[in-house]
Parts: sequence; structure tokens; C-alpha cells
Amino acid sequence: MSLLSDLVNLNLSDSTEKIIAEYIWIGGSGMDMRSKARTLPGPVSDPSKLPKWNYDGSSTGQAPGEDSEVILYPQAIFKDPFRRGSNILVMCDAYTPAGDPIPTNKRHDAAKIFSHPDVVAEETWYGIEQEYTLLQKEVNWPVGWPIGGFPGPQGPYYCGTGADKAFGRDIVDAHYKACLYAGINISGINGEVMPGQWEFQVGPSVGISAGDEVWVARYILERITEIAGVVVSFDPKPIPGDWNGAGAHTNYSTKLMREDGGYEVIKKAIEKLRLKHKEHIAAYGEGNERRLTGKHETANINTFKWGVANRGASVRVGRDTEKAGKGYFEDRRPASNMDPYVVTSMIAETTIIGKP
Repeated sequence: MSLLSDLVNLNLSDSTEKIIAEYIWIGGSGMDMRSKARTLPGPVSDPSKLPKWNYDGSSTGQAPGEDSEVILYPQAIFKDPFRRGSNILVMCDAYTPAGDPIPTNKRHDAAKIFSHPDVVAEETWYGIEQEYTLLQKEVNWPVGWPIGGFPGPQGPYYCGTGADKAFGRDIVDAHYKACLYAGINISGINGEVMPGQWEFQVGPSVGISAGDEVWVARYILERITEIAGVVVSFDPKPIPGDWNGAGAHTNYSTKLMREDGGYEVIKKAIEKLRLKHKEHIAAYGEGNERRLTGKHETANINTFKWGVANRGASVRVGRDTEKAGKGYFEDRRPASNMDPYVVTSMIAETTIIGKP
């Protein structure tokens, strides 16, 4: 009798040309990830060649019961690290049967901004630092923490090693490799300041692909923690008190910023962000006011300030960028639960399309 693991790991290419495509979309909360699988007659590498599909939007908080059909439009394809072979993960966005984007479809508007001729010409690059916290499933408390108690104060955990400092590294490393396998441009991982908290970085990615890659990386992380029996939290301040929150710092550059004289372009872009601070904060994640307090490497949510190498700023410019006179900057305001489609497109819109 075959073991369950043997059947899960069956290599389908030995017996059929058919593949499995896992269609992924974002649910009604704006953070819950949903997916379902279908069989296709053979390998597919172009999302436009994939069939549209539908789901019951009344069960995801995205449609009423009397008119519940929501249509999935395939937008990006990744290799499936769970089924492997020619099987794929498919990032989709959601539409009504009439072809209108549903309210929670943030990708549609982002794609419009990224297709604007001025934005296309600037070749916007993004590097997103996604922080998250691993929680013990039964008690909703960080892994490695005593149940009902606290570990030692922050200090030894950031990029730490050892059983008393790094909690959940097997999950983190599994995720890292799975993202590389999938074709996500994941560029690194590290342990964070609060024990049980970790970060992965995606990028540099161009335009709309940054949002696709972050969402699929989140999906893969959710699947791996599901297997491990651990809960992943993207809450921006999972533990109140003297503990760091979780953000999604967004590094950004345009073609002009990367060329000689780009530092002046960067400063002008930062000024545009300052003028739209309230609008950006409103779109940068729920519960961010619990994180952006002016403490724990953040600027206060009500103020905007920028600086070179200043991790207490709203926007940070690196020493290397200042020295070279060109490069990129880091928007430190987005929360860990931000929508990368919203944040990346909003930064492009404000700094490129918008007027100072």
C-alpha cells in the first residue's frame, strides 16, 4: 500500500501530458488568499492561453448569494513548488461576468497606472521587504515564546543564530527555496528584531510584476506554514508593547533616478510623497497606526520626514545612493499587510504622473 506522501509526490509526467494549474486570487478581506485547482491538457507558459474560470463570490465576501459568480482572469504563471513537474501556480484577478473588476480587484487599477506611457518610460523598479510573524497555531502566540509569557528583550534576535534566538528557520528556508523554484525574484531572507518575526525580500521587480510576485510569495508561505502547522501573521503590530512591528518597506527607483544626476530626481520625488502623505498612509495597510509610533525604527504616522541612513524616517535614502548621486530610496511607511498592487502603483502615480 502506498504511503500518502508517495501519492502526493507522484510524478505525473511519467503517465500523462496533463498538468494541474492552481488558480490563486485575493479574497474579500483583501488579505485572505484563496485557490483551487484544475486539470489542463498540457503545459502552458503564457497566461493569455489559460482559460478563465469562476468561483462562488458569496463564499468569499465578494458577491451576493443571488448573483454569486465571479470570473478569474489568469495574469501571471509560476512553477508549482508543491506539485513540481510542469504543474503551475496562476495568479489571477477577479471580475464580474460583465467584465468589470470587482471592488477588491486592486490589480486592475494598478495595471492601468503601470501601462501609462510616462510610467513605462521610467522602468520602475521595486524591492519589497515583507516582514511577517510565525505564531503557534493553538495559542496565537509567536513561535519560540513561552505560552503566556515573554522571551528576553530585543537585541539578540535580529539576524540571530541558535536555538534560543532563531525560531522557525526551517519554514523560512523552505519558503526561500520554494520561491526560487517558482520563479519569484526573491532576493534574500533574514531574522527580524522581534523573535519569531522574519523577513523576505522580493525584487528588483519591474512594474506590475512586483505585486504579482509578492502575492504569490505570500501564498507559498501560507501553504508551507499550513504544512508545518504554524500560522503566519501579517499584522503590523502583532504583540503590543516594547516589540517591533512588521512592515513592508518598499524600495523604489526610476530610470532617471538610476542615471547620473538621479539624486535630484529622488529628492523631488520624495517631496511629492510628502505632499501626499495622508493619502499614502490611508492606503498603506490596516492597523498601521499601531506600528508607526515614532518608536521601534518608525516615523510617527502623522509626520513625514526623510533622511540619509535614518531608519526613524518615513523615507530613507541609503549612504550609497547619496555618495553615487543616483540610485533609489526606501518608503518605510507601508505595513506588512499592505496590498503591493496598491502601494507600488501609488508610488509610481505620485512620483511620475502626479504634479508637485
